[in-house]
Order: sequence, then C-alpha cells, then structure tokens
Amino acid sequence: MLTHPPDLPLPGHGATADRLRGLIGLGRADLVACRLGEGHADAVAIRAELGDADPENHASGERWGVWAASPSSVRAEHTPDGWTLTGDRPWCSGAGWCTDALVTAAAGDGIRLFAVRNTPPHAQPLDGTWPAIGMAGSDSRTIRFTAAPARPIGAPGAYVDRPGFWHGGIGVAACWFGGALGVADALLDAARRKDLGPHALAHLGAVDVALGATRAVLDDAAARIDADPKADAHRLALRVRATAEATATEVIDRVGRALGAGPLCRDADHAQRVADLTVYLRQSHAETDLEQLGRLLTTEDSAGLARGPRW
Repeated sequence: MLTHPPDLPLPGHGATADRLRGLIGLGRADLVACRLGEGHADAVAIRAELGDADPENHASGERWGVWAASPSSVRAEHTPDGWTLTGDRPWCSGAGWCTDALVTAAAGDGIRLFAVRNTPPHAQPLDGTWPAIGMAGSDSRTIRFTAAPARPIGAPGAYVDRPGFWHGGIGVAACWFGGALGVADALLDAARRKDLGPHALAHLGAVDVALGATRAVLDDAAARIDADPKADAHRLALRVRATAEATATEVIDRVGRALGAGPLCRDADHAQRVADLTVYLRQSHAETDLEQLGRLLTTEDSAGLARGPRW
C-alpha cells in the first residue's frame, strides 16, 4: 500500500515529462501503488484547474481519489444546508485508503463534480464488491454514499470539458507503460543471468522496440501538452493510450512466450505484476476508443483544425 502520495508537477506547466516519468517509475515498481498515486495526483491537478486549490480546502495527510465511473450512479441534492450525495459508486480505487475523493454525480443542472470526505456513515465501502486477483490491492470496492456532505468543484460539466481531462488520461497510459517495463524486466534479467535461446532473444529485441516507441510517444505528448496546455488533447490522449496498451499487451505476451510458465508459477512478484497489468489495461475501452479516434480523424477538417490528419 502506498504510504505517501507522490508530489508530481502539474500537467501543462512546463514539467509534464517529469510528471509522466514519476508515474512510469511508480508503475514499474508497483502497479497498485501507482494506481493510488495516479488517482491522488490527478485529483490535485483537477482541483488546481477548477479553482479548488484554496489552502482552506487542503490539509496535510490527505489522500485523494477520483471516483468518476458511472456518473449517474450517484445523485446530488442541493439542500438548505448545502450539497449532499446519495448512491452507490462502483470502481472506487483506494476505497479504504483515500481520505477524500472527487466524485461525479447527477444534479438537477447536469453532471457535477464534488469533493467528499471518505468517512462513515456517509461514505461506506461495500464488502464483497472487489473480489479481484489482479489489482486486488487497489481495493476498488463500491462506495455507498448516504446524504454525504459535498463541496461542488467547478460548474456542471466542467470535469470532462476542461483541457486537463485528457491530460489525466495520458497519465494513466504512463502507468500502463511503467507496468510493461516491470514485466519486461523479468525477461531482461533472465537474459543477463543465462544464455537464452535465439527465440527468447528475438522476443527481447521486439520488446525493446515496442517500449522505445511508446516512450517516444509519451515524450512527444508531454511536449505537446506543455507547448499548448489549453489545446484539445482528446485525439492525442486516445492515440497515446492505444499505443501504451498495445505495447503492454505485446510485452505480456512476448515475455510469457520467451520464459514459459516458470516465472508465472514460481515468481510471485512477477505473477502478480502480470495479473495487475492485465486488469489495469482494461481501464482502456479497446475498440470503442479506436473507433472514437477514427471518427476524430474524419472530422478534423470540418472542425477547421487541419486539412487531413495531423500525422
């Protein structure tokens, strides 16, 4: 479990590459810690972008999550005493670790984002809602909110409409890439310890090519974000995420083919890392995201962005 959340540079402030490298390093060491650290870092960036960085709304020792899956699963009510949230929110990573969370909810004027304290009886993790093996330590249980006092962050729709929404998506891709590096380390270590056969060495070479390409894509994304922080990064994020996902999937497959069942059955750390990465990658929407990327390419002209794709 992550003891202290990472202190990473905000995206779009000139050090986005350092932010991504920090997430990559966390992912390479421990994907569960990376998932929790990325959520906290994303919450810090969201609050800064939406004007909730007032020192009065921040205390040392806070551990934040961003619980935004299924926005309509929680409803917000504006009472004479302020806003409250009620409903069951699935996929709440760090359900028992987070002290606070940013939570999307359906209000009368649209989907809003709220800051909520993660304490009972108003916020209660539901036992049995995260029977996972991969990413088990992320404790992504369902949280039941019952008239939970909440502080609105930004206007209706602001959470997804802000430029930084897609910067956060690129941060997740950096986590996947870090996990792929951790899995690839098993093959590289094996190659350095003993004389692997030509097929295993070919897999190692292919892994190096895939990892190098994805690192370049992440570096390019960081430079683009810093060059124009307010630009629409939707297409950029989809491309980066698809690249990182494809590389991580290839790394899992090639390392397994090169080393066989041994590490998966006798190396608990490696087996857990593969299981964790396999689950974490499913935060991608796979072909749905690729279709969305294709549609963005076909509509760029009509949006006046360029004549044809900006490859």
